[in-house]
Amino acid sequence: FFKQLDRIIIHQQVELLEAILGTETSSKYEIKNHLGQRVYFAVEENGCFDRNLCSPIRSFTIRIADNTGREVITVNRPLRCNSCWFPCFLQELEVQSPPGTIVGYVVQNWDPFLPKFTIQNESKEDVLKIIGPYATCGCFEDVDFEVKALNEMSTIGKISKYWSGFVNNVFTNTANFGIQVPVDLDVRIKAVMIGACFLIDLMFFENSLDGL
Repeated sequence: FFKQLDRIIIHQQVELLEAILGTETSSKYEIKNHLGQRVYFAVEENGCFDRNLCSPIRSFTIRIADNTGREVITVNRPLRCNSCWFPCFLQELEVQSPPGTIVGYVVQNWDPFLPKFTIQNESKEDVLKIIGPYATCGCFEDVDFEVKALNEMSTIGKISKYWSGFVNNVFTNTANFGIQVPVDLDVRIKAVMIGACFLIDLMFFENSLDGL
């Protein structure tokens, strides 16, 4: 499926209980092609303690299945503290496809001003960089995290958090993302990019007022 795509849409489903009571529930996502057709469905797995007390830094396993229910990608994130001032508090995420076979990692890089990540292959060799904007609040506009070559000079794609409207951003945590990458990018790295999108969502857009 990934071989023919240069754009992937990720839509977080609205959780009514979360919207009404303010309780953090397990995230569910639809992964769509550029025509808006659902090709995968993703569900977050973790404990109630993690979701409600650890929130943006919570550990999780996200299982991604195709329309037949067959799990095709597993994303694992361990619990780690988060601080922009200390390089020892950096996030890392592992992507498996098929489940049990590691295809790559997303590693946060320390920077006092900008969100920065490195995409690595299964051997932990650096492949791409992701660099976000200084401010991720996204006041009435999309927020773009640029996908760059390792020298950080050329941009080859982006992960975008789309502005979803005033009501949605105030009352829910739901988000819509788009991933744009070269169509000939290794399909394993495309899978890792989906993991990067989930990590960016939780780190920068988890709070209900984000995006205003």
